Amino acid sequence: MSTPEEILKGLYDETLVGNAPRVLELTNEGLALDMEPQTMLFEALIPSLEEVGSRFERGDFFVPEMLIAGRAMAGAMEVLRPLLAETGVQTIGKFLMGTVKGDVHDIGKNLVNIMLEGAGFEVIDLGVQVAPEKFIAAIEEHEPDIVGFSAFLTTTMPMFKANMNALQKAGLRDTVIVMVGGAPVTQEYADAVGADGYAADASATVKKAKALLHEKRAKVPA
Repeated sequence: MSTPEEILKGLYDETLVGNAPRVLELTNEGLALDMEPQTMLFEALIPSLEEVGSRFERGDFFVPEMLIAGRAMAGAMEVLRPLLAETGVQTIGKFLMGTVKGDVHDIGKNLVNIMLEGAGFEVIDLGVQVAPEKFIAAIEEHEPDIVGFSAFLTTTMPMFKANMNALQKAGLRDTVIVMVGGAPVTQEYADAVGADGYAADASATVKKAKALLHEKRAKVPA
């Protein structure tokens, strides 16, 4: 039987190489040792994904490596998610996420979702090819704090503007914080379409989301 230290190291190392079966095994071993779910999350799984992100930025890792690491972590999250909810890890906000219409890329979005969940957000993922009216319906149904539009192709980036127009038209623009992201997206583009926030990668998204939420809540009179 491994010690908690070995389990944390194992979770970090095995997530990094995307060994999903081993990550799941270690997660269950950790729980058998009464380790806190949040300890495994914040001290092993999330740092490992952050390292995956850094390696990707440096060009040491490519999309397939990111994908298998994300999947390995997602397997552990399946087990940990209900436990995190039970331990009353307070959800800090609701984040509605989707890849815009015409775009089927979801690797980056899925990594962001995992990081957001790890940071305490409740994430509602609408998947890919999400049309403006689908976003609107989901906002009305779930009343999220933040909506995230993701695009991987330069050709689908104009959908951000279409989504923003749909929000205005539905009278929902002021009820949500809008964040945009994806490989070709820049801060300038986010500003041009009138989004509230932009982040270049998954860990930056979490920081930005928290900051925007804090800002918004500070403005609202109790």
